Amino acid sequence: MDRFLARYRPLISAVLSGFDRLVVRGTLLPLVMRGGMFCFLQRAQVGLLDFKEYVLATSERVKAAALGEAVEHDRPIRYLESSTTDKEKLARRLLAEYPVDDGLICAFKTVEPCMSFEYHRSPDPRERGLRLRPRKCLHIYKYYRHRVFGVLHARLQTWFPFAVQICLNGREWLAQQLQRKGRTDFRRWDKCFTWLGDPALAQRLMHQQLALAWPRALDALARALNPLHTEIFKPWPQAYYWSVYQSEWATDVLFKTPAALAAVYPALVRHATLHFQSPDVMRFLGRKAHGNFTGELTTSFKDRAEGVRVKHWVNGNSIKMYDRPGVLRVETTIAKATDFKVFRPLQHKPRGAFAWRPLRKGVADLHRRAQVAQRANEHYLDALAAVEDSTPLHRLLDQVGCPTAYRGRRVRALRIGDPAGLALLQAISRGEWAPAGFRNRDLRRLLCPTSCPAPPREARRLTAKVTRQLRLLRAHGLIHKISKTHRYRLTPKGQLLTAALFAARDATLQQLIGTAA
Repeated sequence: MDRFLARYRPLISAVLSGFDRLVVRGTLLPLVMRGGMFCFLQRAQVGLLDFKEYVLATSERVKAAALGEAVEHDRPIRYLESSTTDKEKLARRLLAEYPVDDGLICAFKTVEPCMSFEYHRSPDPRERGLRLRPRKCLHIYKYYRHRVFGVLHARLQTWFPFAVQICLNGREWLAQQLQRKGRTDFRRWDKCFTWLGDPALAQRLMHQQLALAWPRALDALARALNPLHTEIFKPWPQAYYWSVYQSEWATDVLFKTPAALAAVYPALVRHATLHFQSPDVMRFLGRKAHGNFTGELTTSFKDRAEGVRVKHWVNGNSIKMYDRPGVLRVETTIAKATDFKVFRPLQHKPRGAFAWRPLRKGVADLHRRAQVAQRANEHYLDALAAVEDSTPLHRLLDQVGCPTAYRGRRVRALRIGDPAGLALLQAISRGEWAPAGFRNRDLRRLLCPTSCPAPPREARRLTAKVTRQLRLLRAHGLIHKISKTHRYRLTPKGQLLTAALFAARDATLQQLIGTAA
């Protein structure tokens, strides 16, 4: 990110990195394991013949207890006929109609798919018993204005195993922290900060979110969601295992004025679209501002702020860039954590040897998830810095146009004009590799697409071919290997070369001659 900031330093007022949307799920692991529900019923002295009656009665009690807080404080309760209803929009409307400074905003009831228990019949006694099966049941959503986390919502499945989902927003949380410290020197647009009076303080507060005792904080929210939890599981006490279903880590570059960002953003979008090979470019209209936004709002469609989003995704994870008034945001979304490697001990040996192991979904790895996402954002921003780099193209081409040595062996020059070489450079420069890098198999999928798996001999041949190409790129300093993994990432030199090469190939002679003049 340093290269990007150095290039646009006179235009930038602050940089803020931290969680945006964070979706956490709570699971009662002993209960959902094979035989867990049967063991619980035995300890609760409930027979299988009474199973249906017991779970129905328990579910009704849970519904009444979960909604008791809304009834006690006279907060709105709504039944939603469709689970696709925009609940956040409805919650904000109810907050405007029924204001509250702290506590519960409203509660929603809706039927959604879930996993719940039913008795599985089978002639084989070993297969017979209680099993988790897909079904639908009532879910309760509760929206809060929390004194620490700001506006958040939590969802409770009202049938066994009472799964919980909590959705937080790091920027809402930051606004709440700043206000608790008596700081009002900031402006917001939706959930995005457009100006900060003390950027250093804001960043320190964002970092403090990672040091939170997450299980304790989430357990407190779960207890408010289901007050009967301790009573129900008294025969066999259960605690939720908290895992991150999806996280969005955003790096906001705050420009001094919206006009300063508007002057450079079209070039950044063009670069991200062409150089990073993104097929997903979406134009959107900014949402109505709220909170501490002090700008002017109009109802005229043509006067509403328009933005452009560029998104790259692979295997459930994504990285995207979009703009808000005066703010350039790069955001990494992680939904499949195992694609990333982090330096940690084994789960059951916290004091054991550290090694590069897959990123876990549990909140224990939340700080490592933040490190991975921040690194992805920084790589993406540094790649964007090539837009206005003044390095002469011949200097880059001359370096890769001559043979070099790699580990004591001669390596041929890079053939820039070769279609196969161009396809390889295009494949390694794609934006979706910013979060986790690319592997041999990723390049094979792009360079040798096929509708059916290749025979083993052909697959080995293609693997060996791509391995030789990766060695060639490493020898010329265009990529580097991510430590303790089979993944690679572009170097700054590789970012400059690929950006310059494809920009020159797409430019017309008139553009090239005019630029040179």
